[in-house]
Amino acid sequence: MDAALASWLVIAVALAAANLPFFNERVFGLVALQPAPRTKPFAVRLLELIVLYFLVGLLARGLESRIGTLFPQAWEFYAITACMFVVLAFPGFVLRYLRKRR
Repeated sequence: MDAALASWLVIAVALAAANLPFFNERVFGLVALQPAPRTKPFAVRLLELIVLYFLVGLLARGLESRIGTLFPQAWEFYAITACMFVVLAFPGFVLRYLRKRR
């Protein structure tokens, strides 16, 4: 797998993972909450978003190691990627919380 394909794969997976908490009522799309509330609480969605950020980061790190040398990252890299992940989650957030329901 070349670097360009790996980069686009990570971006596509990050886009899907960032919006996953907002498009379903199950935790990680798999586990139903017990007792079943009408909607998933925002705190659960936020925790799910954080866990998915780290899972996408592990995927990206694995793909980077398969391509070649792992580059050392400082805290600035993680701050920027976390902000980008939150921006990728914006469409799901808008559809869940800001859209008018009729």
